[in-house]
Amino acid sequence: MDWKEVLRRRLATPSTDPNKKKSEQELKDEEMDLFTKYYSEWKGDQKNTNEFYKLIPRFYYRLPAEDEVLLQKLREESRAVFLQRKSRELLDNEELQNLWFLLDKHQTPPMIGEEAMINYENFLKVGEKAGPKCKQFFTAKVFAKLLHTDSYGRISIMQFFNYVMRKVWLHQTRIGLSLYDVAGQGYLRESDLENYILELIPTLPQLDGLEKSFYSFYVCTAVRKFFFFLDPLRTGKIKIQDILACSFLDDLLELRDEELSKESQETNWFSAPSALRVYGQYLNLDKDHNGMLSKEELSRYGTATMTSVFLDRVFQECLTYDGEMDYKTYLDFVLALENRKEPAALQYIFKLLDIENKGYLNVFSLNYFFRAIQELMKIHGQDPVSFQDVKDEIFDMVKPKDPLKISLQDLINSNQGDTVTTILIDLNGFWTYENREALVANDNENSADLDDT
Repeated sequence: MDWKEVLRRRLATPSTDPNKKKSEQELKDEEMDLFTKYYSEWKGDQKNTNEFYKLIPRFYYRLPAEDEVLLQKLREESRAVFLQRKSRELLDNEELQNLWFLLDKHQTPPMIGEEAMINYENFLKVGEKAGPKCKQFFTAKVFAKLLHTDSYGRISIMQFFNYVMRKVWLHQTRIGLSLYDVAGQGYLRESDLENYILELIPTLPQLDGLEKSFYSFYVCTAVRKFFFFLDPLRTGKIKIQDILACSFLDDLLELRDEELSKESQETNWFSAPSALRVYGQYLNLDKDHNGMLSKEELSRYGTATMTSVFLDRVFQECLTYDGEMDYKTYLDFVLALENRKEPAALQYIFKLLDIENKGYLNVFSLNYFFRAIQELMKIHGQDPVSFQDVKDEIFDMVKPKDPLKISLQDLINSNQGDTVTTILIDLNGFWTYENREALVANDNENSADLDDT
C-alpha cells in the first residue's frame, strides 16, 4: 500500500480510548512522526540509477553572511595567503635581470641593425637555464606569436623581454588590485578603487606637489574616468579584468616617470595639471561658492555657447541635489564632452538627445534641439540655417539602417557621432562645422606664409 494512503488512514482513525482526548499539538507531533517514519521507509526503497553522482565536484560555495564574522575573516585570510603565493610565483628584479643576461648570451647572429635576435633552438636553451618561473614564457606558442618576417626564423630579444615584462606587470597589478577587492568576486566598487588610488599617490613622483587637502578631489577625479567608461550600465562596480584591459591604468602609472614631458602631462587625465585644471574650472563656474553648480552657472562652461534646451536635458536626466550639480556629476559631464568620439560619451549625450526615450533620434528630436541653435544665431546677428539642410546632412553623415531613425549604434558606427552631437548642442561647434572649408583654407594660407618666412 502507498505510504501516503497509510498515513491518511492512520490519521483518520479515531482514538481507541474515547475518554482520552488528544490536544492539537499532540496530534501534530504524531502526524510528523508518522510522516517521517513512512517517508524514510519510502525513500530507502528508492535506488539511485546514477552510480557516478558522488563524483560530481562541488561547484558552488556560499559566501559568508554579514553576521558570520569568523567565516568572513577566514575567507579574507585565505585570499590574502593565496595572493601572496601568487606574488611569490612572479619574477623579481634579480630574476628578470638574469633572464636578460641569458638571452643576450644566446643571441643568434646576424643582428638586424642594433637589434639582437634569437632562434628557436637557443630560445629553448635559455628556457631550460632560466628556472621554473620562466617556463610559461618559453613555449612554441609564444615564439610563434613574436615571429614576424625574419628570414632566419628568429625573434627579437627585446620584443620577447618586453613581452615577459608586460606579463609580469599585468600579474603584479592584478594581484595589487585584488587586495582591494573586498567582496572577493573579481570586481572593485567605487570605494575600493578610491582606496587603491589614494594609497598609490605617494608612489607617483609626478603627484609629489599635490596638497594633501586636494587628495580627495584628485581621487574623485581619477576614479570617475574609470567608472564613466568601464561601467556604462552604472552598476557601481568594475571588473578587474576590464581595468587591466584598458589603457587608463597605464596612463595613471605613467606618472611614475619623473621626467614626463609637459605635453604628456597636459594630455593625461590623471596628471596633477589636468586634475587641477578640471577642478579649477568647476570652482570658477561656481559663482555663489556653494560647492554646487546651477544650470545658469554650468551654461558658462567652455565657450558658453551650449543651448539652454540641452542644459535643461542635462539637469533633467543627471543626478542633482535640489536642482544643482555636484562635482562627481560635473566630472561625467566633462568626460562626455571632452571624449565625444568614444562610445561611452556618445551614450551619455544620446540619452540627453533622446527626449522621447524611444532609443532613437527622429526628425522631431533633431528639430527640437536645432531650433535652439537657430535662436542663438538670431541673438548673435547671424542668418539662421535651414533645418531641412542640416537634417539631410546629419542623415547623410550617419547613414542609419532605418532612413527615418538614428540609433546610438548608428552614431557609433558612422564615426561622425562627435560632429552630429556638436551640431545639435553647441552654437560654437555648429559654426565651426558650418565654416569648416573657410577655416581649412585659412590654415593652409597661414602654413604657406610660415614656409615663406
